[in-house]
Amino acid sequence: MPPMGELIWFAAALAGAGAVAGFLAGLFGIGGGAILVPVFYQLFGLLHIDDAVRMHLSVGTSLAIIVPTSIRSFLAHRKRGAVDMQLLRSWIIPVPLGVLSASVIAASVSSAGLRAIFALIAILVGLRMLLNRQHWRLGSVVPSNPVRAIVGWSIGLLSGLMGIGGGVLNNTFMTLYGRPVHQAVATSAGIGVLIAIPGLFGYIWAGWGANGLPPFSTGYINWLVVALIIPITLVVAPLGVRFAHALEKRQLETGFGCFMLLVAARFFYSLT
Repeated sequence: MPPMGELIWFAAALAGAGAVAGFLAGLFGIGGGAILVPVFYQLFGLLHIDDAVRMHLSVGTSLAIIVPTSIRSFLAHRKRGAVDMQLLRSWIIPVPLGVLSASVIAASVSSAGLRAIFALIAILVGLRMLLNRQHWRLGSVVPSNPVRAIVGWSIGLLSGLMGIGGGVLNNTFMTLYGRPVHQAVATSAGIGVLIAIPGLFGYIWAGWGANGLPPFSTGYINWLVVALIIPITLVVAPLGVRFAHALEKRQLETGFGCFMLLVAARFFYSLT
């Protein structure tokens, strides 16, 4: 057992991560997984969880937490009439298929491989947040199928491998085609639901019967951590929604981008 002082410190870190994740879920339309996954990875290391399942458990547990967070954020945004329901309905099949594809990959890839994937995507997300400019455009109309379906599948795949709600990826897609940022954020909350629910079941399947899992785990989901974090995220998510409709987010985007680059560096260092 680790020293009691360290357990208390990490419990506080978990509570803080839950609060930040809930706020970001409402603010950026993301599930907060980019915050939670690296925190879980450190926590599970402190608790001496087998390294072979440590990263998988971090990603799967993050997706489980995103389920209620995304639902709460989506309902709050929909109440304001900000969600593009037509786009969301068109991704009901492609996005979950991408997430399930990620689960299949997670079932066979090593912990080091999953960390490398997370780090690579984190670099892209971080650079996007740092370099994003509102005037960048690829067009004025969101593409129709098959391009739209391919994008939806890709968002599901990358999000499922990272344990995130897909908000940053969808925000990028929608704003590059001229959609207002507030509409992109609101719609991303709904996409988080399409990612998190199949991700939850996918990571249960992927980790079913795996060796080295801690108590209270079903596959790659640890329900004890889920139970501790979810109440905090549910309370804080509506606060993020209010800020999303009232504030200029450029400074927050810059800070989040720097955080993602630091996380990527941490995971790359763990591979050496």
